Amino acid sequence: MGHQAANGSSQAKPYKFLIYGETGRIGGVLGRLCQAQGIGYAYGSGRLENRESIFGQPGVRQLDPSLQRHKRDGQAQRGLVETIRANMVGTLTLADLCREKGLVLINYATGCIFEYDSGHPLGSDVGSFYSKTKAMVEDLLKNYENVCTLCVRMPISFDLSNPRNFITKICAYEKVVNIPNSMTILEP
Repeated sequence: MGHQAANGSSQAKPYKFLIYGETGRIGGVLGRLCQAQGIGYAYGSGRLENRESIFGQPGVRQLDPSLQRHKRDGQAQRGLVETIRANMVGTLTLADLCREKGLVLINYATGCIFEYDSGHPLGSDVGSFYSKTKAMVEDLLKNYENVCTLCVRMPISFDLSNPRNFITKICAYEKVVNIPNSMTILEP
């Protein structure tokens, strides 16, 4: 498997993916999928908001947003700042650096549907602070010609013991609203 160079010639060099978010559910699934398919990949270890670390030592380990909701007092504010750094500053920095290097960025991340119909326009209720940062960065990424955003919605898997599985989460809700929505099946 190879890719085509900008000048149209075919190169034998195979694709290699740089995956950020190794400790997250989606980053972990993507790594396992690449490994199972024999696709080259590496997990990053640098901070996304630090431009110098992104391509020097690839990567970042992001905080789990579900953990940030449970922090108290000063820790809660620090969680908000970390969410901004990871979801907005880091993502925009990566998009900008990829653009400078002529690389395509596939922003495969959790996202929300921010409107259900014409009676619920964008801004009427984008949900949690985490969702707001995702909505803002998605809107800004539309200006980058090298970015393709793919949103994961309500990730489900066959593992019902996984606390990040949407089916596991929704089973614990006191009230469930019956509104049509989309879901993403995550299985390596």
